[in-house]
Amino acid sequence: MLRTAAIAASVAVVALVGGVWYATTGPSGGDRFAQCRAGAVAGGSDQIGGPFTLVNAAGETVTDADVITEPSLVYFGYTFCPDVCPFDVARNADAVDVLAERGYSATPVFISVDPERDTPEAVGQFADLMHDKMIGLTGSPEQVKAASQAYRTYYNKQDGDPDYYLVDHSTFTYLVLPEEGFVDYFRREETPEQMADRVACFIEAS
Repeated sequence: MLRTAAIAASVAVVALVGGVWYATTGPSGGDRFAQCRAGAVAGGSDQIGGPFTLVNAAGETVTDADVITEPSLVYFGYTFCPDVCPFDVARNADAVDVLAERGYSATPVFISVDPERDTPEAVGQFADLMHDKMIGLTGSPEQVKAASQAYRTYYNKQDGDPDYYLVDHSTFTYLVLPEEGFVDYFRREETPEQMADRVACFIEAS
């Protein structure tokens, strides 16, 4: 697809560290989504996700209830990211388009981990460039940190030029359902079609 093909292949910035480790275990009893999962979260999926309060592209304060109104692909990154974020976010946008072609509606969500540079206008422009349904979110450093901690993500601002610094960050995409919260995650190597297959499975099972 054009968005993904237009962006050069990238290398991972950093693996997810501390707090969350993913195991590749089989389905467990009593889980109606078991057939949809590719893996399991150590400690259970309820260890990831939860309420957040952030700021949207219009400068409005919003909560997770305002944002997660349908199946959503949530990604933590930053607009100045030179390689990984554009590739991953474009892949997520492509997955949303594949789902739409199959009759399913989903929303891509981009949460900045660089509140110093990522203003509401910046995340809005980035989201609009990637997909017309994408929601871009930022916030105060405290709001961003709280959202990141809720999803057990990692980010760390590198030392260097105060205007052109990089931010190391984890690169998982999270599938979040309105009534369920976090239900699954996707690694960087998964294709839009593979993501769409699993998202559709969760939608059908919910």
